[in-house]
Amino acid sequence: MQTLADSLALHSTGEGSWRAFSDPQNEANTGMFGGWTAALLMKAVLADARVLGEPAALSVSYVNRVSPGRELAVTAYPLGGGRTVTTWRADVRREDSEDLLASASVVLARRRESDGFTEWTFPEAPVPEDLPMLHPPATFGQQVDMRMSKMPFGNADSHSVQWIRERTGHAVDHVLLSYFADCYPPRILYRGSRPRPSSTLTMSVYFYASAAELASVGDDFILSEAVGTRAEQSVVGSQVRLWSRTGALLATSEQICWFK
Repeated sequence: MQTLADSLALHSTGEGSWRAFSDPQNEANTGMFGGWTAALLMKAVLADARVLGEPAALSVSYVNRVSPGRELAVTAYPLGGGRTVTTWRADVRREDSEDLLASASVVLARRRESDGFTEWTFPEAPVPEDLPMLHPPATFGQQVDMRMSKMPFGNADSHSVQWIRERTGHAVDHVLLSYFADCYPPRILYRGSRPRPSSTLTMSVYFYASAAELASVGDDFILSEAVGTRAEQSVVGSQVRLWSRTGALLATSEQICWFK
């Protein structure tokens, strides 16, 4: 099994530009797994030597299908900002085409000590060691160790919690949180009785964890808590909270999906 770091490898072709490869081991049912694409865009921004601060927000638009097994051209550049907050854009295209495949806006902030609070509370869930390991469908699912106590299909609501861990030992960081933000069953499945095609249209991720909190997680499981918002006319929304095992809220995410 190839490591996630190898799958997301960037090879510099100039300032703010890289060559990448859409690894077939991270394919989903409708092209490359959306979390993989988000992680690639985040990694491109963080790889730029001009970056100051840590990620506060990522917003990805999935414009065209990212096909597996293709050479990709990735670019990242600052849009503007000041000494405390800056905004970057990152794009991915096929290397042999100017057609845009996905684009992201990334907000970076220079964190400082302050007061704070967490409005949400850590959900109840069995420890991952007491649950069987599952793999999401498609090849990307083999990269993920998922432990679920509530299975999709035929539920009265779409709320679920699932433990997730990257199987090749990638430590939890902003790149992996971007990957995990899209790594949970589509919410439309929980209210239906059968598998249904679903594809992410746009996804935003908001990062809260301090560097010390991320370092303390290492490559351990994190808890992904997901709930749907509304499904109507082939579009469904969902919200996600990503928790450390010790109860720290690391990140939240919201996305809109198309479904059939």
